[in-house]
Amino acid sequence: QVQVVESGGGLVQAEGSLRLSCTASGTISSINSMGWYRQAPGKQRELVAYIVGTDSANYADSVKGRFTISRDNVKNTVYLQMNSLKPADTAVYYCVVEVVIDIDLRTRDYWGQGTQVTVSS
Repeated sequence: QVQVVESGGGLVQAEGSLRLSCTASGTISSINSMGWYRQAPGKQRELVAYIVGTDSANYADSVKGRFTISRDNVKNTVYLQMNSLKPADTAVYYCVVEVVIDIDLRTRDYWGQGTQVTVSS
């Protein structure tokens, strides 16, 4: 079984910064990708950023240049540094971890419970 736990959310003023963390624990042989999604009230969940390995990162256009995703493979942890935050970034942020589950390299996604980020104007 794999557990995914996020932390670091909170309330911040516009143009402020927050750093989210997400750690996967349990029975893990290896992790393929790690990423962040978010869901604002009344909206669909959307991809924010994901990283494959330690240096192949991808971002939603809305956060490029403001958010940075990074990963510590030893700690099975992914970070999301969020700068120049806007009220439109207000959402619950979810971490997803793509874990390799067998020798055929099939994978399964594990999700965290989410952490609230609120940006005030």
